[in-house]
Amino acid sequence: MNPRACLKIFSSLLGGVLLLTALPGWVSATQSNRKIYVIPVEGTVEPGMAAHIKRALEEVRNEPDAVILFRLDTFGGRVDAAFEIVNTISGVQKSIAFVEKKAISAGALIALAAGTLVMKEHTLIGDCAPMLQTGEGQKEAGEKTQTVLRAQFRSLAKKNNYPEALAESMVSKNMEVYRITMNGETRYMDRQSYDDLTEKQKKQVTQKKTIVAEGELLTMDDKEAFELGFSKQSVKDLDQALAFLGYENYKLIHLEQSWSENLVRMLQPFLPVLMLLGIGAIYTEIKAPGFGIPGIIGILCLGLVFFNQHLVGLAGYTEFLLFLIGFLLLGVEVFVLPGFGVAGISGLVVIAAGLVLSFQGFVLPDPSFPWEGQLMLRNLGVVLGSFMGSLLISLVLVRFVLPRMSLLVKGPYLSTTLEDSHADSDEILGVSPGEVGVAQTPFRPSGKIKIGNRKIDAIAQGEFIPPGATIRVVAVEQNRVIVKAENKGVQ
Repeated sequence: MNPRACLKIFSSLLGGVLLLTALPGWVSATQSNRKIYVIPVEGTVEPGMAAHIKRALEEVRNEPDAVILFRLDTFGGRVDAAFEIVNTISGVQKSIAFVEKKAISAGALIALAAGTLVMKEHTLIGDCAPMLQTGEGQKEAGEKTQTVLRAQFRSLAKKNNYPEALAESMVSKNMEVYRITMNGETRYMDRQSYDDLTEKQKKQVTQKKTIVAEGELLTMDDKEAFELGFSKQSVKDLDQALAFLGYENYKLIHLEQSWSENLVRMLQPFLPVLMLLGIGAIYTEIKAPGFGIPGIIGILCLGLVFFNQHLVGLAGYTEFLLFLIGFLLLGVEVFVLPGFGVAGISGLVVIAAGLVLSFQGFVLPDPSFPWEGQLMLRNLGVVLGSFMGSLLISLVLVRFVLPRMSLLVKGPYLSTTLEDSHADSDEILGVSPGEVGVAQTPFRPSGKIKIGNRKIDAIAQGEFIPPGATIRVVAVEQNRVIVKAENKGVQ
């Protein structure tokens, strides 16, 4: 065979083998005809957001090839909710975090939990210092809380190949991070790690630059995040981000919040007010006879609080049982026992315990999560504050407002009182002089008489009348019935 022909045949076979070898990779790279599910991470990070993300991922768990894209625009929020979201995202096989505007504080933690990070131009990520709300305003949380957060950032950085020291520097201001070139390799190192290098190792450092100075928190724009190894690319929009990641002919499916989740997130800031109204209405109902509008309002308000917390996954059977026991005790106080005593106080205490537990995902705080103790104290303060506030409001309403409410309704009214009035008519008491009856009790000098089927209070004319004696009505004066004994024998 002609050598040139053999070479041509060999080249064709080799090209075919290379094409077949590269084809699966090309198909994988283009990621064509894929479903991409978009979950919004917008607004405050709180239990309602965590519940929505968990529910949305439940919808697609039966699709192993599903791609989940988290569209971020948040300043952060509650640490416990952020940790719950991170745990939920960690179970997703293929996930993308797309920073559309900002991913600050807890938002940065969520962004780093996804498998791939892409940022839109002119967006921000970072600054995850834990803050506490105190009487003097916001205050940075202590080292215990920062340690746990740094460990979480470090874990996510290891998982997704981000610079660990830079990830930790988003949490603590006392870290100083350098970019050093050592043996031709660039790495990021905090000051403590750099100080621990031997003199021989330090001599191998050819370049050193401070990236995060002490007293600062790492906050990056899209270009800095790309240069520091966090973001894969800065893009103009979501389509460009997906095109860069190799997705073609994809179908975007937006997993929006349901009506109940929208209601939950809308009511979240007003839960203390609902508690205030509910507890105040319940207390007003206890102080009033029977069962009426205040009781209905109280049950509706507290029920709405419980329903809200149940939808976000914080209130379960334990809290429901406490609510039920508390309302049963209040029912006993209203319908069975007079006044306000042990049953009413016990009912309010049990309801308060149910409310506290419904605002947190734990019964007792875990020492390894310092913010749980702080959250429990905050919840206790909110519930007890609602109780005290509702008590004061109820007292003001009963004492000053309700008596004047009737004046807003058209009359006629009696504008005077009967304080100084009296009646001298015989007909008022239903007896008249001359009637005969029987003494029901001893007269010393007052007692009770029975005339026909009527029992009447009376006064004797200065004599002792034994029970059973026959008496006669002498006079009726100023609403008093005056009698004397017909004889002193017993009938």
